[in-house]
Amino acid sequence: MLQIAGHHHISMITKNAQQNHRFYNEILGMRRVKKTVNQDDPSMYHLFYGDMTGSPGTELTFFELPSVGRTHRGTNAITRIGLFVPSVESLHYWRERFSKYGVSHGELTTYIGRAALHVEDVDGLRLVLLHVSGDEVPDYWTAWEGSTVPKEHQILGMGAVEMTVESAASLAHTLEHIFGYALAGETEQGLLYQSVEGKAYGEIVIVEQQGPKERAGRGSVHHLAIRVKNGEQLRQWYDRINEHGFHVMKITDRYYFESLYFREHNGIVFELATDGPGLTVDTSIEELGQRLDLPPFLEGRRAEIEAMLTPIE
Repeated sequence: MLQIAGHHHISMITKNAQQNHRFYNEILGMRRVKKTVNQDDPSMYHLFYGDMTGSPGTELTFFELPSVGRTHRGTNAITRIGLFVPSVESLHYWRERFSKYGVSHGELTTYIGRAALHVEDVDGLRLVLLHVSGDEVPDYWTAWEGSTVPKEHQILGMGAVEMTVESAASLAHTLEHIFGYALAGETEQGLLYQSVEGKAYGEIVIVEQQGPKERAGRGSVHHLAIRVKNGEQLRQWYDRINEHGFHVMKITDRYYFESLYFREHNGIVFELATDGPGLTVDTSIEELGQRLDLPPFLEGRRAEIEAMLTPIE
């Protein structure tokens, strides 16, 4: 039976790759697991951060657009990303760490019923650290020993992803009737859906809001990728999405995974991405994220591509 196994990765826009690296690698302590390029426009970086190997469900990815302006916030957008931490004590640790580094953050609060700490990255991307509260997370999420953050406080992986839309009913229908998400309840923030019933690592929060649509810029989210097992299932999902009247924008082999893209009625872009072959297909675990990795079809243009990119420490 087809089932979405949780989040795969989520992709954002950053204005400056070096500052982005400093925030996610040095301050948040996540591992940069892949330094590559946007395969559709190799003049821009595509950076991946995650756990030891960039496991599905831990990956935050960023496209660098140096000329990008600010985000004009509004509806019909992915508006917040949850990141799991091990304990309430971890939230206190992070509040002190953010103060030390001059990072914009709130005070300890709650979000979808969990102890939480809101924070913004250097581009204004809205994140929320969430106490995992003893809930099960995938056993393959692996701590990175090289992190600047002690293991007992490290970010584990992705939690709830918030989507603010004009029609909650339309998005809910897509999640339920195409992908089999289950309604876990109504929270103060909005409707809470789970891709695997009873599991917190694939949650989506739907917030209904009328008004101007978000205009994307630095710190905006381009799309959420959700997990499928393999290429065979990806093609079954392709048929299912088309049967429900959506147009699949494209299905493509990204070398590190296969994927397809479509836009639901509010304009939210979803990617469906396979678990494999993974980010270690061309790099050893020890060397992940250190050099510029290119898929085979771009390798012949390496000199040209490297000349277009500003080196990152």
